[in-house]
Order: sequence, then C-alpha cells, then structure tokens
Amino acid sequence: MNIPEIYGSLVFNDKVMRERLPKDVYKKLKNTIKNSRHLDIDIANIVANAMKEWAIENGATHYTHWFQPMTGITAEKHDSFINPDGNGNVVMEFSGKELVKGEPDASSFPSGGLRETYEARGYTAWDPSSYAFIKDGTLCIPTAFCSYSGESLDKKTPLLRSMDALDRQAKRVLKLFGHDDVKRVVTTVGPEQEYFLVDIDTYLKRPDLIFTGRTLFGARPPKGQELDDHYFGVLKSRVSAFMKELDEELWKLGIAAKTKHNEVAPAQHELAPVFSTTNIATDHNQLTMEMMRKIAYKHGMACLLHEKPFDGVNGSGKHNNWSLSTQAGKNLLDPGETPYENAQFLVFLTAVIKAVDDYQGLMRASVASAGNDHRLGADEAPPAIVSIFVGDELGAILDSIEKGVIYHGTEPVEMEIGASVLPKFPQDTTDRNRTSPFAFTGNRFEFRMLGSALSISGPNVVLNTAVAEALRQIADELEAADNFNDAVLKIVQRHLNHHKKIIFNGNGYSAEWEKEAEERGLLNLKSTPDALPYYVKPESIKLFTDHGVFTETELRSRYDVYLENYSKVINIEALTMVDMVKKFVLSAVSKYQRSLIDTLKEKKALWLPCDMEQELVQKIAALSDEMYVRLGKLEEAIEGEKTAGTGLDLTRYSHDVILMAMQNLRETVDELESLVATDFWPLPTYSEMLFSII
Repeated sequence: MNIPEIYGSLVFNDKVMRERLPKDVYKKLKNTIKNSRHLDIDIANIVANAMKEWAIENGATHYTHWFQPMTGITAEKHDSFINPDGNGNVVMEFSGKELVKGEPDASSFPSGGLRETYEARGYTAWDPSSYAFIKDGTLCIPTAFCSYSGESLDKKTPLLRSMDALDRQAKRVLKLFGHDDVKRVVTTVGPEQEYFLVDIDTYLKRPDLIFTGRTLFGARPPKGQELDDHYFGVLKSRVSAFMKELDEELWKLGIAAKTKHNEVAPAQHELAPVFSTTNIATDHNQLTMEMMRKIAYKHGMACLLHEKPFDGVNGSGKHNNWSLSTQAGKNLLDPGETPYENAQFLVFLTAVIKAVDDYQGLMRASVASAGNDHRLGADEAPPAIVSIFVGDELGAILDSIEKGVIYHGTEPVEMEIGASVLPKFPQDTTDRNRTSPFAFTGNRFEFRMLGSALSISGPNVVLNTAVAEALRQIADELEAADNFNDAVLKIVQRHLNHHKKIIFNGNGYSAEWEKEAEERGLLNLKSTPDALPYYVKPESIKLFTDHGVFTETELRSRYDVYLENYSKVINIEALTMVDMVKKFVLSAVSKYQRSLIDTLKEKKALWLPCDMEQELVQKIAALSDEMYVRLGKLEEAIEGEKTAGTGLDLTRYSHDVILMAMQNLRETVDELESLVATDFWPLPTYSEMLFSII
C-alpha cells in the first residue's frame, strides 16, 4: 500500500482543482473560499463539470448535498448524474446550480418550532471551504442547511459564523501588535475519538444496544478495568484488522488518522487525527464515526459510540484539542521566543480564560446530553464543574503578572514594563491533568467534556464565540489606550484577578474540589436539564446575536430541540427497558425459579439437605416481586409524561422521575442476573460482550 498515493484519492482537493480547473477559474474559486464570497454561476458551472468528470472517473454515479442537521448525525439525498437526451440514451450532467444549491425535504428534521411540520421546503448551500469527496459511489458535497425563510437548521452554518466572528476580533488584536499582514485567523481542532467494539452476535441479542446504544441492564463482571491491562495493550487481531481498514478508508477521504490504541476499559479504543481547521475537523469527525460503524460491521463487530454503553467501566469521550492560528500557520497560543510575542500570547491566553469563566454555563450546556450525563462527574471523566488547568509553572507566572512582579522561577522582582512580562519557558513544564475539563497543554487547550457521540460543532461554536467576545472587549480597550504596553499589562492583570477562580490545577474528582468550587462561585450543573437553560440566558442571547452567530429565534429553536431530544432519548430507553423485562427477564427468572423448586421438591422427597435451594428460591421470589413492582412504577412514570408538560418541565420530569424509576428497576434486574444460572439468562452478559473479541 502506497499511503501518499491513496491519501486524499477520493477528495476533490486543492491538488485536483489545480490540475483540472483553468488557472483563472482556480484563482477565482480560491478567492471565493478565502474571502467567503458568493460564487459566480459561470465559475460554478466550470467547477461542477470538472468535479463531475473527476467523480465519474473514480466510480461515482450520483451526487448528494451532504449536510449536518440538528439530529447530530449527517444527512444525504442522492441524485444521479444521468439526464435523458430524448433519443433513448442518457448524458451525464451536473450543473453549477446543482453544485451550489439543493432543495431537500426539511419537514422531518428537527427545527425547534422554526417551521410547521407540513412546511417541507429547505435549502442546502455548498461550503467550498470543505472539500467534496466520494463515498460509496456518490459525490458528497459538504453543505449548509437552512429553512425556506433563511434560518439555520444545521450544525455547519453557526460554526462557520463563529469562526468568522473570532477571525474579526483576533485580527483587531493582532493589528495592534503590528501584524497588519494577517489576512485570516482560524481555529484548529484535533478531536480524539473513543469507542467500544463488541461482537456483532452479542450486539444483535441486546435490544437495548440496538435501540439506545447502551446497556440498560447488566451485572458487573468479575473483572473490569481494575488491572489496567487493556490500556495501550497489544491489539487483538480482529481489532487490528478493523483499525487497519479504518485508517486506509479515512486516508482516502483525506482524514489524517494518526494515532490508534486500546483505551482503559475492556473493548474500548481510541483514534486521534492530525489537527485541521475546525469546520473541516467537524466534517471529518462525522465521517470518522460513520466509517467506524460501517467497517466494524464488515469485521463482525459493532462499534458503540454511546458515552456510557457499560455501567461500571470507563465511558467514552471526545477530547477537543483547540487552538488559534493565522493563515500562515502561526499558533497564537504558543508562548513564543521573545517578550513581545509573549505579551501577545498573554493577551490571547487571558481572553480564553475570561471567555471560559464568563460563559462556563454555556460551555457545560454545549456538551450536555442524556448519554454524557452518565459520564461527566464519574471518576473516569472530567467533573461537571468547568475549570481550567494551566499547570504549576504557567500558573505561577500568571500569579506573578497579577501581582505586578516578574517571574524568574525563584524570587520575584518588581516588574518595570508591560510588554516584557513573560520569560521564555519550555512547553510541557508540568504533568497533564486528566481530571481537568479544560486543560492548557503547551500550545492549545484540550476541552475534555465532550461525549463520544457528540458533534464537535456545538462546543466549538460556543468556545469560538465566547473567545471572540473576550477579544472584542480587549481590542476595544487597547484601541482606545494612550500607552499600549501599560494597557496590555493592566488588562491582563485585571482579567487574571477577576477570572482566576476558574483556574484549578488540582484533582477535579475530589469532594474537596466540589466544595471549593462552590465557594469560588463556579457552576456545578450536574445534569442536562440543569445545563440547557444557559442557552437562553439573556447574556447568551446577547453574545450570539452581537456576533451574528445565531439570531435569537435560531438559538431558542436549538434550545427546544435539545430539550425535546433529551426527553425522547429517556422515553426510548424507558420503553426499551419495559419491553426487555416483559419479553426476556420475567420468563427467564420464572423458568429458573421453577427449576429450583423442582430440585427442591426432589431433594425433600429424598430427605436430602436443600438449604441452598430454599434460600435461593426465597431470595429470587422476593427480588421477582420487587422487580414486578418497580416495573409497574416505571410504566406509571412513562404514562405520567402525558401530564408533565412540555419543554424544560418535561425534560426535568424525564430526569427526576423516569430516569430514577429506570435506575431502581435496573438495580433489581442486575441483582437477579447475578443469581440466575447462565443457561437461563437470555441476554449476553457483560463478560461476554466485553471479553468476547479475541
């Protein structure tokens, strides 16, 4: 396999465009992409024809506008290139109009009340900043998705808007530092993706995995992740073959899959790509998740992307490594070599610290979901409290700046000028903190709260916009300052003093931190119903509308979609749980109980000791009665949804009432599983699912 040869072979990338487009058309297209301008139809026609010819040569017969609705997954409607010529034949055609704009049925996608369900018209618009690609014989054109009246209905549009907002404010600050030549500032992301692989046969025997992505029942196995022997261990042959094919398919799509390894839990693994701009990284991560599922099936496995598919073992997250760079590749979160660069670094670092503190509720809301609630706050993932880790050395430096002294690593001395506040210091001067939700790791921040199934778009929209607002405030102040150096120092000192409460380098898992965080005034939003209202706080609405990322209507619609999605997920889980108990568990327990009773009768007839059977029958009988009562309570809770209200009221009811009833029922069923003989238990156990791939 020649990796350089296959890499990007299914992508209509810059190299292909240079080869296939006339020079003047190529330049105009690049200018359109660079300046976010409307593409002239004559240029679009030439690009579309070249794209069609390339796609056909690579086996494509159809095209689709590939978009990302608010479902969190991708959507596509396929149209063939064929067009009858009137003589009984067909010609292969693809116009600039078809490239630039599509019209899928929008009635069945979440809109949060933006439109009535009978209103079907929606539009897709080509995003030329993300390359077209071929998947399953179809030319996929990355697009934005909006309603008939123009409101955004997708994940891509607000992300692109947030990147533009951050670009505008970052360039204002850079200009003040003398960088007039910077034409574009982009956010870059490298999302690490965690996932589980289980044998397809066990997966297909678990209705809960099929319908909900997680096990609603399951007694813990004798061994879980206690010995840490799976982490970074030798890859099992089937897993290795899957990973090899996954790498190859991702490379063909231009996705720079870099790292693969076993994760902490049995059957858990991770893939990490090379950094790319945030909008492309988002597209690539959606493709990565799709390819994981598809390729796993080919290898006789199911890929589980739920945040907590197995209770009691490590859940799966998605670490969002985020940074800022100029179009020339200069990382704005790199401390740099000179005091001048360091002062610039400090301003951008301070802006991020301020943004995260000011909008910690939004940050938490951006990663909130029914699945992630099972993970956040557990001893395997960041707590639900948002805080920033900067490490001991950088923390000491920031502390010295706040106090107005120069940090030398030993005794501090008085600071004289504002621009020379930070000495050169190496990256990675302190250990990583895996308990931190938002950690500085040398030249980027690692946002670790994202759930594994989540689109990275939402969290990055919030992060980009919040940092844009912090930079806007800083730029306003610096532009009005008489003495630039003094202003830099005063701004950094003031914001560090005001926002230092968000900085925490200790153990985020400890009970002491939860108490200390409360004393600091930090939010502890433990559930999705607690977090989601921060989307529609007045300060959130002002943030997004001021920067043109969302209209208030678009923002409120998303809030409604997220509330509804949470309640739907819990409802599906609850109905699945009821169905599984009635169809599988009740009969299995009854059969085993009858078997024990028959054995008990036989032993008594022979005057043999039967204390074990007697005790077991009584225990199972008691648990069976308890299970039946709790099953009824869950059914009552589900029925209670009808009068629980709508919106946030229904979401809270789902969390406080239905989820609690589900947990109570699960406890009883899991205890019964530990008592019932394997031959009688109808569902694959944790031991089978987590350790069956060899």
